[in-house]
Amino acid sequence: MKILVTGGAGYIGSHAVVELAQAGYQPVIIDNFSNSLESALVGIESILGTTVPIYRIDCGDVAALRQVFEAEKDIKGVIHFAAYKAVGESVQKPLAYFQNNVGSLLTLLQVMKESGVENLVFSSSCTVYGIPDALPVTEATPTKPASSPYGRTKQMCEEVVHDVSAAPDNTLCTILLRYFNPIGAHESAKIGELPLGVPNNLVPFITQTAAGIREELTIYGSDYDTPDGTNVRDYIHVVDLAKAHLVAVQRLLDRKATDTVETFNVGTGHGNSVLEVVQAFEKASGQKLNYSIGPRRPGDVPAIYADATKAEQVLGFKTETSLADSLASSWKWQQTL
Repeated sequence: MKILVTGGAGYIGSHAVVELAQAGYQPVIIDNFSNSLESALVGIESILGTTVPIYRIDCGDVAALRQVFEAEKDIKGVIHFAAYKAVGESVQKPLAYFQNNVGSLLTLLQVMKESGVENLVFSSSCTVYGIPDALPVTEATPTKPASSPYGRTKQMCEEVVHDVSAAPDNTLCTILLRYFNPIGAHESAKIGELPLGVPNNLVPFITQTAAGIREELTIYGSDYDTPDGTNVRDYIHVVDLAKAHLVAVQRLLDRKATDTVETFNVGTGHGNSVLEVVQAFEKASGQKLNYSIGPRRPGDVPAIYADATKAEQVLGFKTETSLADSLASSWKWQQTL
């Protein structure tokens, strides 16, 4: 069964491609390499021992997207990863984020409908909850105004999916996966997070600092209303996250979904502060980190972590990898670069 994976050469996408292939699916990758590198394909093929079809196009290009669906006539479902994803950058470049993230989904849904492809797993985000009133957040937690344009694009994309699914002629079934903070790398250290330029995420900044690529790690804010004053997040290993997509695809193809749109938090159910992550990395790697405290970063929420009960009860999905093991895999990956 062919599964189209947009952004399949990216960080999460590449790990999902591996999990799909190892489960017997035939992944087909779309990627424009605006935020990924060709070397990810080498890593994927090295793990799998085979090549994976790749189309180097932009998901917002309707003509190019139609050509892919025409060439791969028996696509049974789509996992849509392709999006800009940095909270801080979205504050600086809001127009680019709305155009890319919302625009690519609109184009994809249009071509899926034309091609009769009815199953979608959408890459959403815990940023849709804004600054929640209570923690942990459940899928029933009200969405509040997002703290960044990135978060607003994910809210808008979810609304688009719901509106499309409510149309009288709708045949689309969608699972919205609200991610928390993916970290780590494949156990082979052949694929992992490959930020272009200065990292926007905490862990690659940590590993690059430990490797001497960065002079020091800046922790953005130490005066939040959290136990140690630094931001609290739910850090999930990227392979665990990839496996959640596999479970979601199987649920759609098996027609087990109980609604045209289902939503699941994908996290560990535990929050860790930035300082806790720094200390856990130092312990896991044996490396002492040079870090300093800087000002708060625009768009960051003080704390958020998941209630992962629904994913466990309905999908049968539960994370398996500890924070320490996740950070150790990130360090192993960094040492191969």
